[in-house]
Amino acid sequence: MTLKKIVHMAQMTAADMREVAQRNPVILLPLGSFEDQGPHMPMGDYLLADAIAERIALAAMQEGCETYVAPVLPFGGADYFGYMPGGIALSQTTLRAVIEDMLGNLIRHGFTKLIILNGHGGNCTMIHDVTQSILKKNHIIIPSFYLWRVAAAYLPAVVGEEKAKQSGGHGANPLTSIALYLKPDLVKTENLKQQALDKKAWGLPVLDFGTVELNGVPISIPLEGDQTATQGIGRGNPYLCDGKTGEALTDHLVKIGVKLIKHLLEQ
Repeated sequence: MTLKKIVHMAQMTAADMREVAQRNPVILLPLGSFEDQGPHMPMGDYLLADAIAERIALAAMQEGCETYVAPVLPFGGADYFGYMPGGIALSQTTLRAVIEDMLGNLIRHGFTKLIILNGHGGNCTMIHDVTQSILKKNHIIIPSFYLWRVAAAYLPAVVGEEKAKQSGGHGANPLTSIALYLKPDLVKTENLKQQALDKKAWGLPVLDFGTVELNGVPISIPLEGDQTATQGIGRGNPYLCDGKTGEALTDHLVKIGVKLIKHLLEQ
């Protein structure tokens, strides 16, 4: 029987970690959120970010690139989901401090080959601010990529332009398809619901989270997601999501992740 290689730092012993630290391997830092992902989806999309990070690390190891996964940050930066009972989000100020501390602790002990795998749109601004600050102070470039944005960009190549347009959005593709592939037991398809296409907020047609339309122009308004979405579903029809699509998107994310690791090591 072939034992699965341990790549999660949380599963390693202190002795293992001291030995690994001497080699300054690549460390992946997955970030996610704990919010409304739609009535059919588990609230913790961080589970998917962590699962993809593990797959990237294992694939990189197979290609000779020593890579480990730091403990996932399950709480994302607050944006549109404060309405959700049980949801937990960090203020942007707190998120910045947490990311600074997480990266700072790794850098302190000589880990300089760091990559952020982001699974939440509300994290993007603080990731940029913190990594830019580290670049200025420590002269270390910490790349990151927003997993679901990359997957969404690849979606038309998997399902075609029209289906991608119809199914793409919060609570639908790409996240629902990826969940149906990676965590199918946590997706309750009997709860599937489509967005109310005629929904209005502030007296105007809804385009997306926090965005309405006025004379064909998108206008941002500071409303939470329950006023501009339908139970966590924004644009996109989740009925068009499936595990086969999720498998193709996951494979693409893993390949991109390994390419990024190789490029980081070349630098």
